[in-house]
Amino acid sequence: MSKTSSSNKVPMSQKIAFGLGMLANQMFPAALGIFMVVLVQDLGFSTLQYAVLFFLPRIFDAFTDPIMGFISDNTKSKWGRRRHYVFLGAIIMGVGYILMWQLFKDNGITYNFYYFLAWSIVFYLGLTIFSVPYVAMGYEMSDDFHERTNIMAIAQWIGQWAWVIAPWFWVIMYDQGWFSSADVATRTLAVWVGIICMFLAMVPAFFIKSKSTLDEDYSPLTMKNISGSLKEILNGFKEAFKIVQFKKLCISTFLIFNAFNTVAGFSFFIIVYYLFNGVTGPEGSWIWPALFGSVGALVTTFLVIPIVARMSKVLGKKKAFIVSQGISIIGYILLWFLFIPGKPYMVLFALPFFSFGIGALFTLMMSMTADVCDLDELNNGHRREGIFGAIYWWMVKFGFAIAGGLSALIMYLVDFTPNAPTQPEGAVLGLRIFFSAFPILGTLIAMYIMRNYDLTEEKALEISAELAKRKIVPKKPITSYYEGARLSSLGGLNLKIDTSKDINFDSKNSSELATLFRDSLYKGIHGLCFSPYTEGQDIGDRLTEDQIVKRINIIASHTKWVRSFSCTDGNEFIPKVARARGLKTMVGAWISSDKKRNEEEISSLINLAKSGLVDIAVIGNEVLMQKELSEREIIDYIQRVRVALPNTPIGYVDAYYQFVERPKLIDACDLILVNCYPFWEGSSIENSSIYLRQMHALVQKAAKGKKVIITETGWPDQGSQTNGAVPSPENAMKYFLNTQKWSREENIEIYYFSSFDESWKIRNEGDVGARWGIWDKNEQLKFS
Repeated sequence: MSKTSSSNKVPMSQKIAFGLGMLANQMFPAALGIFMVVLVQDLGFSTLQYAVLFFLPRIFDAFTDPIMGFISDNTKSKWGRRRHYVFLGAIIMGVGYILMWQLFKDNGITYNFYYFLAWSIVFYLGLTIFSVPYVAMGYEMSDDFHERTNIMAIAQWIGQWAWVIAPWFWVIMYDQGWFSSADVATRTLAVWVGIICMFLAMVPAFFIKSKSTLDEDYSPLTMKNISGSLKEILNGFKEAFKIVQFKKLCISTFLIFNAFNTVAGFSFFIIVYYLFNGVTGPEGSWIWPALFGSVGALVTTFLVIPIVARMSKVLGKKKAFIVSQGISIIGYILLWFLFIPGKPYMVLFALPFFSFGIGALFTLMMSMTADVCDLDELNNGHRREGIFGAIYWWMVKFGFAIAGGLSALIMYLVDFTPNAPTQPEGAVLGLRIFFSAFPILGTLIAMYIMRNYDLTEEKALEISAELAKRKIVPKKPITSYYEGARLSSLGGLNLKIDTSKDINFDSKNSSELATLFRDSLYKGIHGLCFSPYTEGQDIGDRLTEDQIVKRINIIASHTKWVRSFSCTDGNEFIPKVARARGLKTMVGAWISSDKKRNEEEISSLINLAKSGLVDIAVIGNEVLMQKELSEREIIDYIQRVRVALPNTPIGYVDAYYQFVERPKLIDACDLILVNCYPFWEGSSIENSSIYLRQMHALVQKAAKGKKVIITETGWPDQGSQTNGAVPSPENAMKYFLNTQKWSREENIEIYYFSSFDESWKIRNEGDVGARWGIWDKNEQLKFS
């Protein structure tokens, strides 16, 4: 097992600053849970009103979180993306919390109900503005697998003191030596909680530094973009939940936290009505509800969190989660037996077991969510801690809202009567049954869901290493794709090319480029490289005919030919669907070092061609460049297919220079099929047009009179640059326009790469790999 390097360690002062924010983040809901009892027990709210006040503000909070995540992720500021929102949110939620609890019996239940509801909305808006950026700050503090757990463990340790302190508010509220009534106590305590927690919440904004994001390529935060972000947020939800590991984290958290909070408030009523027959005050239950909550939190603080952090390092995060939740189930069982009238102290023996449930949950889950953010960046090329944090906490808060409604429903079902001196027969028994059984059920289901969670330390380290590798800027003119600017070494730069008919873009702005781009596309292009994989899919995933039909229908009116790359796993639907739309097909068999798979591909290609669905048959794509097979092996495959398909033109696709250097390969092919990418050789956009034509001319000289077809060329609109080649929407449009103009005027057959963005390409080509499409990953036309 690898050790955390010191370079990845976060200073303790930073961890404490983050932890103080967590104390505020947990004190507000902890005190809220205590104070909510006053609404029913002292102000006379019905269980239905209690359910509405518990449910509606939290639903509002749940739906504003993702919007705040989008805003936070795309903020350009010299202070970074998060800090100023944390500061502003702290003020709003502090003021909102104080005003929310200024309730007076004389105003009546109806007025108090609507007053509380209105200020709850304000408070939860502030909580959203604070908590979403705050949580994302925690995910960003370290990229080390174990250091993330340490950060979250310290934060949870500090935050747990909220749950140690808050239960003692019950003692203050119901001891008339302090206040004349609980509602008077609540009004005063809310002021202290609001002010102190407001300042605690500001600490991360002041002391956790962030780099400037003024130069980052984020979506502009215009009102149009923010309102339109709802669609992006929905797509973000869909994308996030396609990551199986993240889906497991969210669902498991929802089940455990929802089940816990549904019955958490019952402990007060069980202690008061079961252990003390409804008697409060010094002679009755007075101190025991406070002790139950406070001792449980102390156990979590000093026992559970340190043990869980250690378990995570020894067992791994998943096993630590499973073991911790199993221990909590023992605690819930013990609580059934240890609630004994006349012996309230017996419940304390169950608390060390009971506390492992929630104590371990967020320590581990927040750390695991940070690991998922790395996985997401690997797959999609973007850091989206805000969106993932918002989605994760949306599940938490949505569960919290559901829990409030379920609590009221359960009290109604068991016929529990708030503020009654005694309860109907069976009411308290019903609460006790739900108190133990409901969390056990939720925890068992969560453990089952997490049983095959596979984002292990080993996998997380591999992801981190790959992400670190991507951030290294090459110092020499070398690309990951062509291993160098080969055109120069082959003498291609000496070829004289006339580009006088190219479009002059000097006076063209982005809007004018977009108009020219659309006009050129709607005139039609010779060919398109077809991108079949939708978001979340990867090579080897089974494609459906419906998804092929959907995408072919989008491109069919813009192209004459479609090029596919494989004949298995659903790719065989591509020529069938394309032909049905009147398109011609260049169909590829994907060959590699996997000889068994090669046989399946070639067999499928032959069958498709014999069915009349193949106009040009292609045996392999860039196999020589990837050094997977020898030239002799490729030629043997070509000759085998020619025997089977004597009337079908056959070729092999590779980087242009492979054909210049391999005359035997030219002899073996009916057509010379070349991939030409000025971008990957570091050409500037200004030189790209002449660079492409020099590539083509160089192959033309070596082709022995055979037709040369450019099977791939294109320009990305976003991502990392390759030396002088800069990805941007403007450059992508310029490259497309001059390429297509040349194709039409000189009758050069070009298959443009590519039709749609595909996120899986990031793993092979870095962040730029996923942004070559004319349409984006959601099948929307770009540059419009």
